[in-house]
Amino acid sequence: MKIIPRRTKIIATLGPATDSPEKMRALLTAGVNVVRINLSHGSQAQQASRILLAQKCAQELNKIIGVLVDLQGPKIRIARFADENGIVLAEGDNFALDAKLDTNAGNQAVVGLDYPELPAQVAPEDHLLLDDGRIVLIVKRVRGSRVECEVLAGGKLTSNKGLNRKGGGLSAPSLTEKDLKDIEFLSQYTVDYVALSFPKCKQDIVDARRLIEATGNTAQIVAKIERSEAIDNIDEIIEAADAVMVARGDLGVEIGYAELPAVQKYIISRARLCDKAVITATQMMESMIYNPIPTRAEVSDVANAILDGTDAVMLSAETATGDFPIKVVAVLDEICLAAERQRMARFPRQRDDAQFERHDKSIAMAAMYIANHVPIKAIITLTESGSTPLSMSRVRSGIPIYALSRHAKTRGRVTLFRGVYPVEFDLTLYKSWEISRSALETLVAQGILEPGDKVIVTKGDILGIGGYTNALKILTV
Repeated sequence: MKIIPRRTKIIATLGPATDSPEKMRALLTAGVNVVRINLSHGSQAQQASRILLAQKCAQELNKIIGVLVDLQGPKIRIARFADENGIVLAEGDNFALDAKLDTNAGNQAVVGLDYPELPAQVAPEDHLLLDDGRIVLIVKRVRGSRVECEVLAGGKLTSNKGLNRKGGGLSAPSLTEKDLKDIEFLSQYTVDYVALSFPKCKQDIVDARRLIEATGNTAQIVAKIERSEAIDNIDEIIEAADAVMVARGDLGVEIGYAELPAVQKYIISRARLCDKAVITATQMMESMIYNPIPTRAEVSDVANAILDGTDAVMLSAETATGDFPIKVVAVLDEICLAAERQRMARFPRQRDDAQFERHDKSIAMAAMYIANHVPIKAIITLTESGSTPLSMSRVRSGIPIYALSRHAKTRGRVTLFRGVYPVEFDLTLYKSWEISRSALETLVAQGILEPGDKVIVTKGDILGIGGYTNALKILTV
């Protein structure tokens, strides 16, 4: 009996813990579908070597992976303390943020800022949150470059920690000078997705796409939802982007942690309705940075994201710097498979009243309806751009979707789509009447299909042109 592959995709952030070829091969073998490069850390040279190592190891393992590169964006941070150990703040302490203070001169009473506009954008009674909300300050007064605060929730504070205002509203641009340099750097490498940090509106996505395309890069854009303003503009952001990420760290700080679960569900549902892939990220298996087993709360968190319909779950420090990078992927794989066995994860939710302007979309929906009502083993879609398998993957199903494409960039893109698996196949090598048979033979040769399996095949009569899927067949291998 063939095992149905895991549908939810696993994204693993690369870092020092995965820098050896042995660790990288083990990571990919454990089940990673997409590797993430976080440009907030390390040099361009270090991150380039990680991209190349991951791609080399994937090729050795005959595995197709995606590459997601995360731009740093305008994360607002405090500057540095003179004491490298930082300080400890207690409730009731007075503490100031000074945009003109020397960046290395922070002390028990004041610290500098990397965001000189902050004093002009805050007012008395605003709540400022440091280090992902672990430290809470209330603004008492603003004097020139100095924001004077009282500590509401204290703790240890070290250099370069992030700063947010509860409720959002800080207006740093979504692309920094560093991001522009990194976009130019990325044009030298094969990258499938670029994640844009802190977008506020559709225009941020449009501007980023223009800059990325100007370098000749074909990477698609993931909009990281981590500002409260992004929630207000969520539909236009989803429409402009190719995928979205529920970035729960900064988002939870801005909107409040109690609001986060409902907002996460809302973003996932909106993305799926708009035919966009969605990633759930931040602290999914945080305890496994240092421990070999997860907490029960983390298991439930991951499972609920899967039941909500997320395409992918993402690991950050767990694999980049953690003590158990391979183990955490294996554990996440086990949780995903268990959640996917639940009926609600597979129960189809197709809208009978939907109207489709594109014929490839209608073919995709017809294929999923048939697959969920006829004993079908697999769906095979011959695709140029990846749009047909993306549409198929928006419908809940337990039927695997194999995206056969001659384009490496398309195969890389579909690694992110829930329940979609890329296969290299060049349909231009065959006569039109040979294509379906050759596609099935390819999957039989890879052990995916067996004689007697009933499958759905979709393709376009006009070969080699994206968006022209207009044919559906039910075939027996």
